[in-house]
Amino acid sequence: MVVPSIEMRLVLPNLDYLMATNEWYRLFTVSLVHAGLLHLGFNMYALMVLGNPLEAAFGKNKMLLIFFFSLLTGSLTSAYFASPSSYSVGASGAVFGLFGAIAIVGKRIGTDTRSIYVIIGINFAIGFVLGGIDWKAHLGGLVGGVIAAQLTLNKR
Repeated sequence: MVVPSIEMRLVLPNLDYLMATNEWYRLFTVSLVHAGLLHLGFNMYALMVLGNPLEAAFGKNKMLLIFFFSLLTGSLTSAYFASPSSYSVGASGAVFGLFGAIAIVGKRIGTDTRSIYVIIGINFAIGFVLGGIDWKAHLGGLVGGVIAAQLTLNKR
């Protein structure tokens, strides 16, 4: 937000743009750019609330693997379905991946998974009602988090 020219080099455009420019780093740097302090604050709070129990359950390295795999799947889904003139910002895809991972391991770590499902549902509804929210990144990240958590559990 302080230096807009840097921000525009980090946002996530559509997949055609990524393929034409080979700027694949944007699949990850999108998580560093947010649409204001409130957006950043919500994502950081969710990362703390979800990340701490996941780190305790999986360990730091596996939790980071789930986070970055969710970020990648959320970003790829967003870029694939994005229009040529749009771009995305934020770490919400990765955060939704952590929601998905909590849904998979929630009962094992003593989390009320019903509340996780409600939070996921409310956040998807907000994305459809308010507009301007990349629900495709959320969905891709959620699926990525579920897959990564399941694969991580199978390797234990």
